[in-house]
Amino acid sequence: MKQRPQPLTDRDAEAGLNALAQALAGLTRPDDVRAFLEDLCTPAELEAMIDRWRVVPLLLDGVPYREIHDRTRVSVTTIGRVARTLERGAGGYGLAIKRRQRRGGAQ
Repeated sequence: MKQRPQPLTDRDAEAGLNALAQALAGLTRPDDVRAFLEDLCTPAELEAMIDRWRVVPLLLDGVPYREIHDRTRVSVTTIGRVARTLERGAGGYGLAIKRRQRRGGAQ
């Protein structure tokens, strides 16, 4: 991952994250969000995010880590990180899953 010669201040990092969140929130169509993500992220970054998102519903369904790995080829380490985030994160995965279920959307 890119290292800055001098890290952002907490205030600047917070402002940047808020600006990015606002940009995403302003996009309402999945095709628009996809285009934004493809412009914003490298292929490797997109692959990592896709892997994490594929793991979320399986973890919520109680599928064991090894079986998730066998189904998705996502590393057990990544699966564990997603599980910890589901447990102790900011709640974004859960919110996205609930909204997707309400709309009857696919994964």
